[in-house]
Amino acid sequence: MENESHQPVALVTGASRGIGRAIAVELARTHRVVATYRGRRDCAESLRAETGAEIVQCDIASAADREALIGFTRERMGRLDLLVNNAGIAPAERRDILEASQESFDALIATNLKGPYFLTQLAARWMLEQGAGRIVFVTSISAYTASLNRGEYCVSKAGLSMAVALYAARLAPHGIGVFEIRPGIVRTDMIAKVEKAYEERIAAGLLPQRRMGEGTDVARAVRAIADGLLDYCAGQVLDVDGGFHLRTL
Repeated sequence: MENESHQPVALVTGASRGIGRAIAVELARTHRVVATYRGRRDCAESLRAETGAEIVQCDIASAADREALIGFTRERMGRLDLLVNNAGIAPAERRDILEASQESFDALIATNLKGPYFLTQLAARWMLEQGAGRIVFVTSISAYTASLNRGEYCVSKAGLSMAVALYAARLAPHGIGVFEIRPGIVRTDMIAKVEKAYEERIAAGLLPQRRMGEGTDVARAVRAIADGLLDYCAGQVLDVDGGFHLRTL
């Protein structure tokens, strides 16, 4: 392992479980990792024991928490080479859009869209000071796929997809790459209640690649970005979805 002061630093939000954990584990092979969690400290401690990552409790929807997170990373690490905006939540209850509540809408917009949008603003200012950096947004196929029983989730991810385009256009002239990764149906806690139904639909032909995604599939896409393999692909969208985005007739 190279001298720690020269080792790149990655900040991964929502890293205690699921896709975020897989990303943090992958990046820990080459980066010093700052990993955030919101509620499950036990999962975050397990990640720290496995990877040596620094763990920080952070509600990405909170401006104060976002400021504190960047402050911690500056003080502890001194640099930021890669930001992975992964933290996100699903509706507490899936409801038809004619029945969904404003409270659920506000919660998802705050965490899934406003939080990463303004965390990226803070990180981008720092990266401009450094003259380098890369930023990844983990969105979803829900950015363009209408699910009528979780409309607020779809709207939040569609907005996040536009945030990628905005930041990519703003930062590309300064050598800072911004990328979008759109996972499809990935085996995580978030889909546990509907996992069996998804498995049945995949077996019936929902996906050209007849399997559910795993967190490691997304982590490998982040690896390609982290290693600079896509540095001439400003604003690139990577569909990690088993071919869900393909249209066939």
